[in-house]
Amino acid sequence: MEPVTLTSERLLLRPLGPQDIDAVHEGAQDPAVQRWTTIPSPYARSDAETFAGEIAPQAWKSGTEYSFAVLPRDGGPLLAVTGVMARGSGTAEIGFWAVAEHRGRGYVTEAVVRLARWAFTEAGIDRLEWRAEVGNTGSRAVAERAGFTLEGTLRAGSVNKGTRRDTWIGALLPSDLGLPSVLPHLPARD
Repeated sequence: MEPVTLTSERLLLRPLGPQDIDAVHEGAQDPAVQRWTTIPSPYARSDAETFAGEIAPQAWKSGTEYSFAVLPRDGGPLLAVTGVMARGSGTAEIGFWAVAEHRGRGYVTEAVVRLARWAFTEAGIDRLEWRAEVGNTGSRAVAERAGFTLEGTLRAGSVNKGTRRDTWIGALLPSDLGLPSVLPHLPARD
């Protein structure tokens, strides 16, 4: 897929790239980002160079992941990083982290909703999953405000820094945002 730039009321979401190396490196120094995400810890400049400068642009080309830098629509510093990673059969997983000084303003929720709309309407996604380690209440709050339905807890559902962790999982469907699905959905009946 060709890289795209998205806008929302307050935000610009553009493909993450080499121009973001310094801001990603700086933002990822936050202990909370290192604690709750699977990024390396400590997070070296070379990690940002690899992710923003190589992995993110290549993933756009291969269609496996679409990573975005989240910025103020009218210009300004990096507010967050978000992206969707293909998981197969029309399913993708969303991930995100916010720069510490920009948390609590609704930027990540706004970015997640905008990205979800794009994933459903342009990227052929029919189910968008969110996962976070149990206890990551900030991530869970964003997911719930964005409309995700919490589906449960996966015991030992993720690996972070060499340890299996229990993981919350939720999902957002196109119908949750008033959009049509690629495939029909047949909900379970009791």
